[in-house]
Amino acid sequence: MCRFLLLKSKKKQNPIPIIEAFAYMAKKSKSYDGDWQGDGWGASWWNDGKWEQYVSLKPVWEDRDMFSFIPPTNHLVLHARSSSFPKDKESIGYNQPFVQGKYAFVFNGLLKGVSVPYPLEGSIGSQKIWSLVQKYLMKDTPQIALEKTVRELNKHTRFIQALNIGLSDGKNIYAYTQYATYPQYYHLGHSTSKETTIVVSEQIEGYEFEAIKQSLVTKW
Repeated sequence: MCRFLLLKSKKKQNPIPIIEAFAYMAKKSKSYDGDWQGDGWGASWWNDGKWEQYVSLKPVWEDRDMFSFIPPTNHLVLHARSSSFPKDKESIGYNQPFVQGKYAFVFNGLLKGVSVPYPLEGSIGSQKIWSLVQKYLMKDTPQIALEKTVRELNKHTRFIQALNIGLSDGKNIYAYTQYATYPQYYHLGHSTSKETTIVVSEQIEGYEFEAIKQSLVTKW
């Protein structure tokens, strides 16, 4: 399953140490069924009031030459992709983070039997979930939009094994985690200090993390 990270800092930080730690985690991370995170990666960073982005089909740990091109920032969103289907592996448009306006979005999870009774834009599950989030963001706060998205997915999905969402608006981080099995693999964690908050789908070295409560949209 995919891995992701969101960073919020009061002051701009050199992002390279965080990206290096994320890359190391993604390289060694394996799911309970041997899944890896080597089907590409992406980074979005807040710069002068807007998101800038880089995406690649390379595994993040094989693309280190690009880390230095990301400038100091106080909001960073990273995603390492694990494609669910072989046919989707070489499609760079499927790489997250997904960015629209002031929002950067990341997702990982496993949902079975989703049957939302209206069309959603996108070809794969993550795109459709992002489309649903955007639908609510048009009139709701990020926190309420995510709460509505989660309720809708739970209502129209046969089984949710895991549903993890991260969202940043260049000011705050919002996160949601839900899982039915393998809590050590599927949960989200956060590391929070006076200066910095980091939300991760798997712990990175150099920080102490606490598990985020299930089924509750959290804001930092």
